Amino acid sequence: MVFFIGGIMLVTGITMAVIAAAFIDSGYGAQAADNAETAAFAGIEDAMLQLARNSELTGGGQVQYALASGNYFATVTVGVPTGAGLVTVVSTATVSSRMRKVQAVLSVNPATGQVAVVSWVDVL
Repeated sequence: MVFFIGGIMLVTGITMAVIAAAFIDSGYGAQAADNAETAAFAGIEDAMLQLARNSELTGGGQVQYALASGNYFATVTVGVPTGAGLVTVVSTATVSSRMRKVQAVLSVNPATGQVAVVSWVDVL
């Protein structure tokens, strides 16, 4: 009888430990995903600022750079402007294996330096 009760207590303890570990991991994963998304958004916003300061940023070719956003990094790719002044920007950030990718199409007026968002989508 003592072994039976001890066995039940052991199984209950192991089950509670597994549930607690899964709960902690899922909370951390959600936080990592949020941090990756924030870093990816920062990449798009930085590209907007760079284009507003220098509409010829790409110099006729694609530009790629890394951006530190707090403790996290985003890889930002600024595409070649189209004849209509549209530029596609893709920003990718990974935090603890949680990757977020954001793509924005921006309208850039080289005369005024004004940058406007045409579209903004979360790719991943």
